[in-house]
Amino acid sequence: MIGPKDIFKIMSNLVVIYLAGGLILVSAYAFTSPIVAKNDANKKNQVLKSMIPGSEKVVKLGDWTISDKTAEYYKALAANDKIAGYIIETYGKGYSSNIHSMLAVDPSMRIVNITILSQAETPGLGDEVESKWFKGQFIGKNLSNMEVVKTTGTDKIQALTGATISSRAVVNSEKAALEFLEKAIQTTSSTAVDSSIQAVAGATKATATNASQAGKQ
Repeated sequence: MIGPKDIFKIMSNLVVIYLAGGLILVSAYAFTSPIVAKNDANKKNQVLKSMIPGSEKVVKLGDWTISDKTAEYYKALAANDKIAGYIIETYGKGYSSNIHSMLAVDPSMRIVNITILSQAETPGLGDEVESKWFKGQFIGKNLSNMEVVKTTGTDKIQALTGATISSRAVVNSEKAALEFLEKAIQTTSSTAVDSSIQAVAGATKATATNASQAGKQ
């Protein structure tokens, strides 16, 4: 017959086992988490370099927030430092995961490339957001085309069969990215123009002052 001491001993052993298991899981996470983060960063850097053909370097412009996640956006420069386009990272809430993607546009804000960095959608259905056919629909389109439809022969984005939620997650995230990017670029351009105007005004004022002083002499 099992007595109180035996029960206590069993319970103590179980507690030790649970604690040991918890420590192992925490240690494993602490060890693998930096590795996963580094691999994700390396993958993103590799993708950045290939998003816009002909670009020589990619410069980070800033951060933005979507789906409670912080994402980045960049400008791509050609050999003569002329802007070749813009790249923006984005997230969309799919059927069973956050779909992490990256979008590239030319200076006129038309899509030239799109890639899915990570997703865990249903195999054979939602994971087809990575298919060449689905991503190919975005090329050459702009903000006005970012709408999910179930019919063919339109200038919108046709949903994947049996995966409307996943399709809409990608389209809505790209739409939000384009909306943000257009505003961000306009703000940056306006600031640059204002700075140029101020610089010209300052130079003109300095020239006028020097001319006035020279006249007095």
